[in-house]
Amino acid sequence: MKLHELHDNPGATPKQKRVARGPGSGKGKTAGRGIKGQKSRSGVAIGGYEGGQMPLYRRLPKRGFSKPNQLRFAVINLGLIEKFIGLGKLDITAEITEDILIAAGLTGHKRDGIRILGKGTITSKVMLNVTGASASAIEAVAAAGGTLTVAPVLAPHGKSVRKTA
Repeated sequence: MKLHELHDNPGATPKQKRVARGPGSGKGKTAGRGIKGQKSRSGVAIGGYEGGQMPLYRRLPKRGFSKPNQLRFAVINLGLIEKFIGLGKLDITAEITEDILIAAGLTGHKRDGIRILGKGTITSKVMLNVTGASASAIEAVAAAGGTLTVAPVLAPHGKSVRKTA
């Protein structure tokens, strides 16, 4: 096989519609844009314009609130931790910290910390030290004979904030 013999599967790339190429093309003259008017010309930006009246998105009231210093956690479930222990990617003899979880590949990023959730089952006796955990996760780890320590989280403005687990 040579480079000039390579081709795509039939129908993988549809033929491009060539407009404004004369009356015989089927899309000649005005190229399907009609006659005159703003939309027949290039550079049209009519997005939310409603002919001069107040646009709908400005007439409706604003709702909700986005907290500017909101904490975002990377979430890991207990079932995934148990799976990685079974694969040999996590060592249960030593304390498992957030950095070890990232190095093992359970999550790609730490964000404001890692939060453990109780989805799945855990049978291994583990020592976890993370930023946050749900109550069901703490109970499940304790039932398996392990410990789950929740460290205080640092807010973006530097003050220590205790997130309830």
